Amino acid sequence: MGVIANLGRLTTDGMNGFGDFCRFSGRALAWAPHGLARWKYLRRIFPQFFEIGTRSLGVVMITGAFAGMVLAVQTVMQFRALGMAGRMGTVVNLSVLRELGPVMAGLMLAGRVGGGMTAELGTMRVTEQIDALRAMGADPIRVLVVPRLLACLVLMPILVLYAAFLGIFGGYAMSVHVYGVPAGEYWAHSAEAVRQFDVYYGPIKGVFFGLAIALVGCYKGFRASAGAAGVGRACTEAFVLSAMAILALDFFLGMFLNTLYEIIYGVAAGL
Repeated sequence: MGVIANLGRLTTDGMNGFGDFCRFSGRALAWAPHGLARWKYLRRIFPQFFEIGTRSLGVVMITGAFAGMVLAVQTVMQFRALGMAGRMGTVVNLSVLRELGPVMAGLMLAGRVGGGMTAELGTMRVTEQIDALRAMGADPIRVLVVPRLLACLVLMPILVLYAAFLGIFGGYAMSVHVYGVPAGEYWAHSAEAVRQFDVYYGPIKGVFFGLAIALVGCYKGFRASAGAAGVGRACTEAFVLSAMAILALDFFLGMFLNTLYEIIYGVAAGL
């Protein structure tokens, strides 16, 4: 009976937590249009642009470049064995644009951006700064969450696209300058296979990845328990949940975008 009671308690706590997160997300999304309505709200977003965008460029650059380079290293032997080394560009570029680039960038930013949001807001909660905002009549979600949410929605697609293009050039550098694949064939086969819609894969996914990172990071910060251990635990939970959300979103968005791709071009996506 004790096992059943514990299972029931865990289930109830999980459902309560999910419901609380949905309410928190609904309030944040409801306030989001107001964040763009007036200058006094809009100017709160600019510091988040620097924190989320500018300070993430190094992480995105390294992640994107090495994603393309690793993919080239893993595929060059198979293509050489088949006598199709020139077609490496098709696989490398499509994979980086559609899957590897967006997911790797999203996971890295979940740790840097999401963890930073959780730590900052969690510290504000522990030091009762969030309660002070409520006491002054301000809505903490409008003041603290909405600027971070809007900054993530705007910058995540750009960062994901930046990572994808760095991955393309990283794969090109390894394929052509290290393994000797003819550059003309590499780009010619890529141009034949990569369509305009493939470029949109990453930014579309980036919007949803940014939404997940911002909402999970801010929620965990707002619900952090007291003490340094509580804030650290909230940061860890925020990263784990954000990573899980990104992988789940990548699966469902991939299915949807592949179906849409097939409807537009009349062929199965990825062929």
